[in-house]
Amino acid sequence: MKSYYVYIMTNKSRTLYTGVTGDLVRRVYEHKNDLGSVFTKKYNVHKLVYYEVGDSIHSAIAREKQIKGGSRKKKVDLINSLNPKWKDLYEEISK
Repeated sequence: MKSYYVYIMTNKSRTLYTGVTGDLVRRVYEHKNDLGSVFTKKYNVHKLVYYEVGDSIHSAIAREKQIKGGSRKKKVDLINSLNPKWKDLYEEISK
């Protein structure tokens, strides 16, 4: 079964970017190498700090919209709940 991911990336000043993908390793690699979105390239958003996995693209897109529609505080709280040190999770997923 295919997995889909909702993820949050950040930069040194903690600008947040929320996205959805079917291949998290590839997508984060693209962001890290400025092959991702214009936004992540412009603001140097290269650090994966949060992600969650689902089995439906529809539920992943709905979750992405829910996260994007929430306040910055809710996004920060979500990250802090699973990654309080805001470490880059890319190394964990790319093994």
